[in-house]
Order: sequence, then structure tokens, then C-alpha cells
Amino acid sequence: MSGGGATGPLPYRPNVGAALFDARGRVFVARRAGFPNAEGPPGGWQLPQGGIDAQEDPRAAVLRELAEEIGTDRAAIVGEHPAWLTYDLPPELLGRALGGRYRGQRQRWFALRFLGTDADIRLDRDPEPEFDAWRWTELGELPGLAVPFKRAIYEELARAFARFARPSPAPDPAR
Repeated sequence: MSGGGATGPLPYRPNVGAALFDARGRVFVARRAGFPNAEGPPGGWQLPQGGIDAQEDPRAAVLRELAEEIGTDRAAIVGEHPAWLTYDLPPELLGRALGGRYRGQRQRWFALRFLGTDADIRLDRDPEPEFDAWRWTELGELPGLAVPFKRAIYEELARAFARFARPSPAPDPAR
């Protein structure tokens, strides 16, 4: 399938992505539920991401997506990638993935600092969870965890968000 049709090529789906960093500077990754070969690299693990609703601000969308996908929005936006990043679905997924309506995704990525505890992350809050496991990992490991068609984006995020992949200052107990 070429991705085209009587009306031309399929569009990109507007999307946000979250690179959620813990206090130690590690990034949150989650394993896709039902993904074949999810135990081994590459491809079963990814960063939270999701569609932007009509007229929704991307900053609001990324916090909403965190709440929907990982059960918490206990996070503060600390950075934003300056450009929209895109990826194309491989030919075998065109017409099947993303409801069959898109050629890939056009994504706005955010770096966020996690403000909660691990107990706040609840993959089971969604009746049909997207993820079945999660962990904290080093930012540099992201590209090796990604499906091949998302690898270039994860490489870019590892470069662009490297400044967030370090321990955050301890909170001031006087606050």
C-alpha cells in the first residue's frame, strides 16, 4: 500500500510525547501490552505519547496523556523540543496502525520532571492499558529500545534532552 489514495497521501497524526525524568535523571519507559517480542530489544519499550485533541494545547495534551497512559500527571514540564518531529509508518503498517488514517505521526516532545513516587505510576488505571510494565532507564539507552521507524526520533531526544538526564536538586525541606 502506498499510503496514498483518491484524496492523496495520508496525513500525519498530531501527537505529543513525554520524556519523563525521575530525580536521579533516568527516563521512564514502558512496555507495550501485547507487543510481540516485547521482552527483547528492540521495539517493545517506548516513551508515553498520544494524540492531540482538536484545539488542545500540546502542553495540556502531554499531561493528559501521562494521566491516561501511566495513571499519573505528577510531573512538571521542564523543556520542549524546539521542532515538530515526524516519523513514517513502515509499509506493512500503513492502513492498519493509527486507525489506518495516517502515514505516521507529527510529534511535539516534552521533557518532564516526575514529582511523585513510583507508587503514583498506575498502568492499571485504564481499563485497556497501553502498557503492561515500566521501568526507569538511562536516556542513552532509548534508541536501542525503539522500534526501527522511531529510532531516529529517540536518537534526537537523547541528544536534545541530555541536560535533563542528571539528578535534580533535592527539594528544600523548608518549602
